[in-house]
Amino acid sequence: MAEQRGGKPIIQARVVRTERLTPTMIRVVFGGEDVASFRHNGFTDCYVKVLFPVPGVSYPEPFDFDTVKASLPREHWPRMRTYTVRHHDAEAGEIALDILVHGDEGLGGSWASRVRPGDEVLLRGPGGAYAPRSDVDHHLLVGDESALPAIAATMEALPADSIATVRLLVENIAEHQPLATKGAVDLRWLHRADGADLVREVRGLTLGGGTVQAFVHGEAAMVRELRGHLLRERGLDRGLLSISGYWRKGRTDEAWRQEKKAFMA
Repeated sequence: MAEQRGGKPIIQARVVRTERLTPTMIRVVFGGEDVASFRHNGFTDCYVKVLFPVPGVSYPEPFDFDTVKASLPREHWPRMRTYTVRHHDAEAGEIALDILVHGDEGLGGSWASRVRPGDEVLLRGPGGAYAPRSDVDHHLLVGDESALPAIAATMEALPADSIATVRLLVENIAEHQPLATKGAVDLRWLHRADGADLVREVRGLTLGGGTVQAFVHGEAAMVRELRGHLLRERGLDRGLLSISGYWRKGRTDEAWRQEKKAFMA
């Protein structure tokens, strides 16, 4: 595992197996020497970035991001896609990423649909910043498919005496997954195909009294509207709110990263 100066480690990973969880979600499990020494950071939104080389571009071996940035133009840097570490099995030396697939569209999804055991890939990480706290009265977890892996990991980490409201927006019933938790959870799946809307759903929620810790992630326009609602109308503590647009409709990942700060301001 190569440490990058001022950055995160580069992990040489090998695909161990894949599993189709739903029509649009594939789990890719990685192993290898670097993965065996992977250290989870304790956040339930712990993530790694999958690096996709630009076709026709040669990179230094072993791969070094600082060298790439210093010697190659930005358009030749590897493309990156960010995925939550859905499971980390330290004993087996494996990590699992759940990846959305939309046919041949998109970089990461199309890769996940064709990757095979034995294939090698570079990962970068881990990163992350959120985990459910035990000193709050209520947890609010809201997101679309892109946030489902982090929300699923959060539900598994909820203390047994915790109370949570969970709302998940997916295409239809075929996208439901079994989600485990020890907490008292009010979980509702919403279907895009039926015209469901997360903003409307959250506005109608009754969360009760006390402190609320919230994790709200997904499509950027939805997230921006909910941020205003939760902060201004509900008066949630900004320090207890993890909220970000994972993606924006009509934008590639690269384009979204360029405009994200201004859009979410």
